[in-house]
Amino acid sequence: MQEKGELEVVAPSSRTKRQPPTVRLRRLAAELRRLRQEAGLSQVEVTEKTNVNLATLHRIETAKAKPQLRTLNALLDAYGVTGNRRTDLVTLQKEAKQRGWLYGVEADLPDKYSAYIGLEAEAQQAINYESLFVPGLLQTEDYMRAMTRGVRPTITDAEIEHRVAARIQRQALLEGDTPLHLWAILDQAALFRLVGGEIIMRAQLEHLAQQAKRPHITVQVIPFSAGAHPGMPGSFIVLKFAAGNPDVIHIDSMAGDLFLEEETDIQRYNDMCQHLRAVALSPADTAALLASLQKDH
Repeated sequence: MQEKGELEVVAPSSRTKRQPPTVRLRRLAAELRRLRQEAGLSQVEVTEKTNVNLATLHRIETAKAKPQLRTLNALLDAYGVTGNRRTDLVTLQKEAKQRGWLYGVEADLPDKYSAYIGLEAEAQQAINYESLFVPGLLQTEDYMRAMTRGVRPTITDAEIEHRVAARIQRQALLEGDTPLHLWAILDQAALFRLVGGEIIMRAQLEHLAQQAKRPHITVQVIPFSAGAHPGMPGSFIVLKFAAGNPDVIHIDSMAGDLFLEEETDIQRYNDMCQHLRAVALSPADTAALLASLQKDH
């Protein structure tokens, strides 16, 4: 029974099947968790400040329910959130039920963190196909800097270092007792492009070969001899989560970050992953190719 002054969330009817959270709702939940932690507040302290009960707050922070606008405003007041940051989060709340999301390059969520980073941190497995780059989680720092400067020639040194630091932070997902399981598939063209020159590329190839030996990382290369293949139109990442949470497809484009979450899109990209694995060299043959390329460099 609702207590006086208690703020409620929008919850589905008990007679209807609960829909899995959208990317937007997951993003909103992650941001609210982070804001509470930044404010140095426990969930119990938040309930005392806002009259949002503990169960409700837990459901909001785990993307099990969309907060009503008044509930969101109460939380943002408690966390001292104002300006563009607040506007962005209110927009997420209003659009939380929409599936599919183009997160534009000009978007500005708190700390300018990409929505992708939060999703990647929650994933259990990632399948990353790259046609022109070494996958981000397997890049060396020097390769990151050279790649970022080449792709964005007008970027400042400070912005480069910010992006490198963010990527290094992401790579921590491959460490620890329960690391992210990464299956990286890349076109051979990515290994032949001299990003940063011979020395940087040789170090990158050595790093890639070492990472491929780890039990939770699989690396496959699609050789030039495979001819045309389904991955040629562009790169993508399939993020896989705990049971009950559907996959999310992430595509990094010049327009921004595109997230696909419709069932038909998920099936299409998972099918594509199967085709790419089939035409790629085996992990053992990939290791031999990497060793040969290191000698060439």
